[in-house]
Amino acid sequence: MKILLIGDASNYHACLGGALRRLGHDVTVASSGSRWMHTHRDIDLARPLPGKAGGALLALKLAAAARRLRGFDIVQISNPVFVELRPHRVKKIFDDLRRHNGAVYLTALGIDVPYYRMCCHNDCPLRYNDVFDRRAAKLRVRQDDWLNKPLVALNDHVYSHIDGVITALYEYHLSVQRILPPDKIAYAGIPIDTQSIEPRPIAPDGRKISIFLGRHSYRMAEKGTDILEKAARIVAQRYPDTCRLDIVENLPYHEYVQRLRAADIVLDQLYSYTPATNALLAMAHGQAVVSGAEPEYYRFIGEDTLRPIINCSPDDSIDSIADTIQSAIADRDRLRQRGRESRDFAVKHNDSITVARRFINFWTR
Repeated sequence: MKILLIGDASNYHACLGGALRRLGHDVTVASSGSRWMHTHRDIDLARPLPGKAGGALLALKLAAAARRLRGFDIVQISNPVFVELRPHRVKKIFDDLRRHNGAVYLTALGIDVPYYRMCCHNDCPLRYNDVFDRRAAKLRVRQDDWLNKPLVALNDHVYSHIDGVITALYEYHLSVQRILPPDKIAYAGIPIDTQSIEPRPIAPDGRKISIFLGRHSYRMAEKGTDILEKAARIVAQRYPDTCRLDIVENLPYHEYVQRLRAADIVLDQLYSYTPATNALLAMAHGQAVVSGAEPEYYRFIGEDTLRPIINCSPDDSIDSIADTIQSAIADRDRLRQRGRESRDFAVKHNDSITVARRFINFWTR
């Protein structure tokens, strides 16, 4: 098939595109490169400047690339807002994609209006989430960003005219189930190119354990990395001879992966039921991770045996999370076992070829 993946987040479509090519398909990735991550794309859709001037320049980029965005069997957009333009401009591009291509699908990769609505609703099936903090009765994601009329209208338009939705996380799958029939939804998970990653053993006895935390400066409260960082600093201060803490922020993707590779235990996020890209990359390297791993997620993917992820709840205190991290690094044999199981889990559930085949099966069906 001839496939267009437009928009990206955390290297998802770039990695998926590589797997689809290995399976024999003709794939074009058009994206901003996930902003500062500078991930691979065949057509650059990065906004050159902020403000109106940047929007005008990006609109010119899209106009120049218009012919290259036509004639595909499959188009997969990364979000209802798949380019960084105002909603009415995105709607026009979406309608053009439908007019000049075959089927158009959505990859549910992140927060959008349906997910936001679910998280803020009284009947939300999640005990906690990355949008709304019920204990503090406050929104971590700004309400006016997601309830303004043009954005809501764009989301409603896209979901009304999409041929189907493929979800990356259990949480996003729940939100899509509320608005679309089962035959228009499939779960694929997050693709990780495990075949290109050589597992790295946990530090041997006598060498310091490396605790790694990668953060997005503008999403720390949303991800809970501010709390994880405080807990990690407590552990590092308690045991300076046993462990060291490595914190990185907003690095380009390939540089970030090199820094992550040197870690033994990776702190990912606090409000997720599901391990996301950061955690799964670490797991593919054979590292232990602190991330989302609720029983509901394991049941959803049908995993009863491999459960290596260290799951901290947002209801836990900072001291309690610190104790959990401390216990993990204190038992090095168990830490090594978690690392081996992490690698097995990533290969089994999230290898990029496995995820790509889920996409193909859904498109074909």
